[in-house]
Amino acid sequence: MSLDEKKVFHEDVQEEKVLEDLGYQQELKRSFGLLGMIGFSFSIVTSWTALGGVLIVGVESGGPPVMIYSWIAVSIFGLAVAYSLAEMCSAYPIAGGQYSWVAVIAPPKIARGMSWVTGWFMIVGILAMGATNNFIGANFILGQANLSFPGYTIERWHTVLLAYLIAFISTALNVYGPHLLDRISRFILLWNILSFVIVVITILATNDHKQPAHFVFSDFQNFTGFSTGFAAILGLLQSSFGMCCYDAPAHMTEEMKNASREAPKAIIMSVYIGAITGFIFLISVCFCIGDITTTATSTTGVPLIQIFYDSTGSVVGTCFLSSLIVVIVLVCANFLLAEGSRSLFAFARDHGLPFSKLFATVESKRQVPVYAILLACAVQVALNSIYFGTLTGFNTVISIATEGFYLSYAMPLLARVLAWFYGDARTLPGPYSLGRWGIWMNITGLVFLVFTSITFNFPTLAPVTPGDMNYTSAAIGIIGLISIVTWFTTGRKNFTGPQIAGHVAVLEARLGEIPGKDGLDDSLDEKTTAPGMGGCTPFVS
Repeated sequence: MSLDEKKVFHEDVQEEKVLEDLGYQQELKRSFGLLGMIGFSFSIVTSWTALGGVLIVGVESGGPPVMIYSWIAVSIFGLAVAYSLAEMCSAYPIAGGQYSWVAVIAPPKIARGMSWVTGWFMIVGILAMGATNNFIGANFILGQANLSFPGYTIERWHTVLLAYLIAFISTALNVYGPHLLDRISRFILLWNILSFVIVVITILATNDHKQPAHFVFSDFQNFTGFSTGFAAILGLLQSSFGMCCYDAPAHMTEEMKNASREAPKAIIMSVYIGAITGFIFLISVCFCIGDITTTATSTTGVPLIQIFYDSTGSVVGTCFLSSLIVVIVLVCANFLLAEGSRSLFAFARDHGLPFSKLFATVESKRQVPVYAILLACAVQVALNSIYFGTLTGFNTVISIATEGFYLSYAMPLLARVLAWFYGDARTLPGPYSLGRWGIWMNITGLVFLVFTSITFNFPTLAPVTPGDMNYTSAAIGIIGLISIVTWFTTGRKNFTGPQIAGHVAVLEARLGEIPGKDGLDDSLDEKTTAPGMGGCTPFVS
């Protein structure tokens, strides 16, 4: 056995021991390396294509200045969140991600219930993001059809059916080709960067009627019907959507080699790459945008396609640039389904879903949770169906996805802050630590997430009618209600969560069974709680 093989074997054994210490058995195949996981994560974050996919939100709500300045702000605050999540992921590399961290980190009396609610928001966010991505892919494909054949009119049902097809193809690849995901991840990282360079250079080189600097950096555009300030707040949705999903490596840690060290790197690097490419892309697009009204009301349904056409003046050139993005979106659909299915699998493994035993089953030959994959597909299809009933269904699903993610990000940060406040803060044992800066990162990220989560519930057009109402608050409220009801009916009795040192540290019902004062063993308490965060060096190799 070569030295490299011995090293990989040793790292895999270590990771399996970490998983075993948390109360789980290794069932999924560890096939992802760091480069593959960066490709996986960045293809999901892919800020520049995500921003292009929901460009209509930014165009209507403030225009270029809001898109650019809000992107800078969201990227900075997003880094505070990413660093916080990376530290937790390093300590507890579990497919459950956010809800598992809450179970371990939160004060014991509220840990299980808080973990349960976090799990529901996390799963809804991931699955809704998958549905949104399917919408974006369908819109780009149909937009090219409209551009190529002007007589063709895009109908809502066309978009929904094509989104279904994307979901079904992703499901087939996840079930029958899981071994291909790491290879595809490395390929798509290169494709993503090359596509970004090609798109930016092409539109800047071919566009001969660029907008002046004041249009890009100071001219406010408002098509919402609301006041200027309110429209600017609504514009945050586009940037927030573009800087999302960077928790993806956390849900794939049980399929990563040396996950405790590599997953945090993938989380943070995907945010940095996304922030830089997103900023350059937005500047380029805003200089190349044509008439703002024409762009916003393009018959293609995709403002970015209209910008490509206005810049190049060529249908073929526009379709080529758009097709580069379509490839990224289709690959992203596969990865979001994989992430969503692993989250469902982890939650079911902890008895968090109806029919948990079924959805926690791993198919032995391919080592993937097939039933969880099928469930993820079914939920995506159901969310895509919203567009049948309301014109603003696309925006609603975007809001549900982004708010679901942001609330699931906020919960572990809130748990960390509460633990510090009540003196229950654990020293996170992973190789990556923020040290004394951790609490400040947690607080900064938490304030940002709470503020943006509130704004996602606002209607995006005025006057507000039933057809263009933002039903995100109702959807999130229903999810919250379901999580609370199911908690009292089944979750409180059955939900477990990760274990620490052989004890279910978050199970209030069993606290009395664990030796020591207040149900926690004194020696365990000394090892897992501390006034500081420790002095581990980030990314020690």
